[in-house]
Amino acid sequence: MTPDVGSVPQAGEQQLLDIDSTVFVMLGLFLLLAFILTRWLWKPYLRVRDERVRRIEGAHAEAEHLEANSAGRLARIEAQLAEARKAGNAERAQMRAQALVREQQIMAEAQAAAHKMLAEARTKLDAALATERGRLEASAATLGREIAEKALGRRLAS
Repeated sequence: MTPDVGSVPQAGEQQLLDIDSTVFVMLGLFLLLAFILTRWLWKPYLRVRDERVRRIEGAHAEAEHLEANSAGRLARIEAQLAEARKAGNAERAQMRAQALVREQQIMAEAQAAAHKMLAEARTKLDAALATERGRLEASAATLGREIAEKALGRRLAS
C-alpha cells in the first residue's frame, strides 16, 4: 500500500483543534470585543490615568514653586528680623548710654546737694558749738567761782 499524495493522514482519535469557518467567526468576535473594550474601557482608563498623573505632577510643581516662594519670603523676613534686632540693639545701647549720663548727672546733683547740706550743717554746728562753748565757759567760770567759795568758805573778790 502506497499512500495517496492527495490524502491527509487520519488519526485514530478525534482531533483537539478543529480548524474550520468558526475560527474566523471567533476572530471577528475577538476583534469586535477588543475594539469595544479599547474604545469604552481602555482609552477612558488611560485618559483618567494620564489626567491623574498630570494633576499629581502639577501639584508637585506647584508645591515646589510654593516652597521656593516661602523659602524666599522666610529669608527676607529673617533678614528684616535681623535688621530690626540690630536696630533695637543700637537703640537699646543708645538709651542705656543716655540713662547712664542721666544717672551720673543725678548722682552729681545729689552729691552736690549733700555736700551743700553737709556744709550748712557744719556751719550751723560750728555756730552752735561756739555758742555753747561761750555759755559753757561762762558757766564754767561761775561754777568754778562757786566751788572755790564753798571750798574756801568765803566769798571771793571779783
